[in-house]
Amino acid sequence: MATTTPKVISDKNQMRNWSRSMRAQGKLIGFVPTMGLLHMGHLSLVSKARSLCHVVAVSIYVNPAQYAPSDNISPYPSDFHADLRKLAALPSGVDVVFHPRNLYDYGEDGGDVAVDVDGSGHESWVRVEKLQAGLCGKSRPVFFRGVATVVTKLFNIVEPDVAVFGKKDYQQWRIIQRMVRDLDFSIKVIGVEIVRESDGLAMSSRNMNLSPEEREKALSVSKSLLKAKSAAEDGKVHCEELKNVAIQCITDAGGRVDYAEFVDQNNLGIVEQMKGPVVFCIAAWFGKVRLIDNMEINFSKDV
Repeated sequence: MATTTPKVISDKNQMRNWSRSMRAQGKLIGFVPTMGLLHMGHLSLVSKARSLCHVVAVSIYVNPAQYAPSDNISPYPSDFHADLRKLAALPSGVDVVFHPRNLYDYGEDGGDVAVDVDGSGHESWVRVEKLQAGLCGKSRPVFFRGVATVVTKLFNIVEPDVAVFGKKDYQQWRIIQRMVRDLDFSIKVIGVEIVRESDGLAMSSRNMNLSPEEREKALSVSKSLLKAKSAAEDGKVHCEELKNVAIQCITDAGGRVDYAEFVDQNNLGIVEQMKGPVVFCIAAWFGKVRLIDNMEINFSKDV
């Protein structure tokens, strides 16, 4: 049974020992990795994990390895105590919060970025070659290497039976699924549908950085996705035409499109004409805030 207040563990060995003690009792372990600043989207993942497992662990860790050297992660918003209160308030509860100081060898200089100079520091990385190449991987070339590596480390420490990810980060979810398959992790990776605000904006920790005007403009993304899905359901199958409409909608609203692509739901390959299930993925900037969103379209020529 989950306790009201989650147990907080910062040490890797203690986290691993906790998981192994649970497994020795015959309990299935659910795991939700996060970077904190939890919202209802995160909490829906926790609830899903609880529905599938006896005990649930949540990690809160801002991963430095998924950022390029030019990125600055120090302003990344965090409120660890507020996150704990949100987890404690869940009816289903959380058993453990894994909150490590760092998960990398930073070398002799003890800096904030994992280094691999002259063999000192972290130099082992996990890459999912094809799935990480497109979409967000084009403008953020080191991002998914950092994601795959830290998730591998978390899986090796927490040793879960089930790991739950949100479909808002669709490419990330598919990358982790492929990594688990390719590297023979005995973990079931579950994707959970996007949780949206009442006006349709996909929930994200980044939303708090939007000005009121930028937030209003950002609604153009979800509106564009809905228009594309409706058009596909009405028989429009040429993706380029639907992409251009979405890009124009977002641009007219004041956004700057990073990408808008129809891709296969499984291999994330670009689709030019819909013949089966696709996902329309969009990334766009509003001011200094980059938002991502997507919508699955389960199109069938026979329908």
